[in-house]
Amino acid sequence: MILSMTGFGRAEGVFEGKKISIDIKSLNSKSFDLNIKIPLRYKEKEFEVRKILNDRIIRGKVDCYINIENLEETNDVKINRSLIDSYMNELKNIASDGPDFEYLKMAVRLPDAITSRPDELTEGEWESLAKIVNNAVDKFQEFRKTEGKILHEELERNIKNIDKSLAEVVPYEQVRIDAVKERYMKTLKEFENVDETRFYQEMAYFTEKLDIQEEKVRLSQHLKYYSEVMENEDFNGKKLGFISQEIGREINTLGSKANHAEIQKLVVMMKDDLEKIKEQTLNVL
Repeated sequence: MILSMTGFGRAEGVFEGKKISIDIKSLNSKSFDLNIKIPLRYKEKEFEVRKILNDRIIRGKVDCYINIENLEETNDVKINRSLIDSYMNELKNIASDGPDFEYLKMAVRLPDAITSRPDELTEGEWESLAKIVNNAVDKFQEFRKTEGKILHEELERNIKNIDKSLAEVVPYEQVRIDAVKERYMKTLKEFENVDETRFYQEMAYFTEKLDIQEEKVRLSQHLKYYSEVMENEDFNGKKLGFISQEIGREINTLGSKANHAEIQKLVVMMKDDLEKIKEQTLNVL
């Protein structure tokens, strides 16, 4: 089954007055390359989030954005009154002729006079975060499957085009051999005392060099194998890339042996379809 490497998924959830939203998107890449932006509150769980994404996404250049928004008013600020009083008394001991308001302004700027007291990340909140991450990945995978179906149709169409062009080569095979024989026979008549045995040996050698039967058989097998891998194997992008290289080798050899204008045209058409296959295969997981 074909899966695209490009994908997008978004999921949201609410936990105890906090709205958590996660966006995941990816482009094609040879390996798993993750860029993650995570709030400071969840920084301690970054490794676990990365592991979930790595295990499920497998390959691609991935961006993951995790945002948190407080839906309820919270008071996380603590004013240390006793410490501020101590600061003010010490300041008065140094200079006692100032108003109390000025001492207060200086005291609140000193260390630990005002502190924030965020609540700790609980196991329940982490489980909620992990669930939202997995939901985002589920939607991301659905996107990949949808894109993969479109890719599969395009690849299958291009494979069939190459197979069709290969079948159209057949009528020209004998024609080009006959044309070569006729040309050489005509040349032979212009000379006297030619060793006909040697001539036919050379003709047989030349004909063998022009023979493209092996290339046709191998190319047909590669095309069939490409379709089988597409249908039956998961995470097959790299393997399809290797097969497309082999297809390219056979098409190039076919072109070098063609020695016929119509076959050359068909080879150009096959190369055009192959380039589309290579480009599309880069986006297969």
